[in-house]
Formats: sequence, structure tokens, C-alpha cells
Amino acid sequence: MLLLFDIDGTLVQRASGEHAQALLQALRNVHGVQADTISAHGSAAGRTDGEIARLILLDAGVSARRIDERAQAVRDECCRLYAELCPPDLSGKVIEGIPQLLRWLAQQPGVRLSLVTGNFEPVARIKLRAAGLGRFFAAGQGGFGSDSEDRAMLPPLARRRAGEAAGLGVSWPRERTIVIGDTPRDIACARADGARCLAVTSGPHPAQDLTQADAVAGSSVQLRELLELALSQPA
Repeated sequence: MLLLFDIDGTLVQRASGEHAQALLQALRNVHGVQADTISAHGSAAGRTDGEIARLILLDAGVSARRIDERAQAVRDECCRLYAELCPPDLSGKVIEGIPQLLRWLAQQPGVRLSLVTGNFEPVARIKLRAAGLGRFFAAGQGGFGSDSEDRAMLPPLARRRAGEAAGLGVSWPRERTIVIGDTPRDIACARADGARCLAVTSGPHPAQDLTQADAVAGSSVQLRELLELALSQPA
């Protein structure tokens, strides 16, 4: 089973302040665009970093062509700044029970842990390392905001990378893939790839916003119960 975890709101909470600061500063440095907050341009929950940047820049009057031409520069600058801004210890931001859940999953035969997140990959890796969770997620695996602005493109990319790493010669089967996240956008990206989705209420959305998931967990204990059930089902 391939388990594709979101990060913000799913593994950690309230750990995005420096991340947002780095992205906004990157837009100032690369485009000269002054934006004080991300929330003024709609909820960032479940969006990719590139999509958030594009929304802010379009609202500031930057052309789509210029956004495309400087997208890599924004990514690089955001990641450079986040490496400087990220607190060295984010372990206090880890959602209760997540380390125990990941340790248990890592011991299960046939389980692969990976990521599908809107974070640019270097940001994701730095954040997870500071949170003490980086060891659970192998390099070269997952799907990130630096791969595509469109979150729907990330699960199939993560499946392809998992299939390559496992020596399958094809993408990891979607019927043996579960996306785990905390927003309707996490659910939508799973559905776009024909994968299952387990939602968690540890992010900004209550259970009633997440009813399109296969199941909703209100805690890491409930999430483990749902995963135990999924792992017990025959391939």
C-alpha cells in the first residue's frame, strides 16, 4: 500500500508562518510585488505554493507570461529564504500521535510512506526534518508543489516514482494507493487520480467539509484504525 501524506494540517499544525513569509518575500524579491498576507487572496489550505504565488501575482497585475518565465526564480528564492527562516525545532508543531502512527506504519510489510503536498519540495523536506519526521519519507519519492502548480497532477507523479523505486516498471497501482489529507483539495486530487482518500480534521476543515473522502478521522488514533482496516484488505 502506498500512503501519500499531506504535510500542513495533516502531519503538523501552525507550522506555516515562516513558510508564508518566505513565499511573500520571494515575490517581492523576484517580482517587486508587495503582498502582506496570503489569506487576502483566498484560503491557502490545500493549494500548491506555485498556485498561491500565481494568484497573488495575477491580482497584482503581473502577466501570466512573466509569471511562467520567473516561476523557477520564485521557487528557488522561496526555498532559499525558508532555509534561513525555518525554526530549527518544529517538533512542538507535530500533531499528537503522528510520530507513533508513522513508526507503526514504517514497520508494516508492504507499506510505502510518501508525500503529496503543495509545498515546494525543499520546503517540505526542511519542514519535516525540523519536525523530526523526515526519516519516514524517502528522498526522490512523492509529489510536490515544485512539480506542478496543479495539485491533481501530484498523486499520479507520486505513484510513478513509487513504482520506479519498487522496480515495478509501471506506476504504483491506484487501487493500492491512499491519499491522506485535511482539505477538500486533498480529496479532489485523490479523486482525480482514482485513488482513495482518508481525511483528517486536524486542519482548518471540520468533518462536514470532508464528506467526499472515503472516511474521516478525528484523531491519529482513529486514523490508525482506518489504516489498519485498509491494510487488512486483500490486494
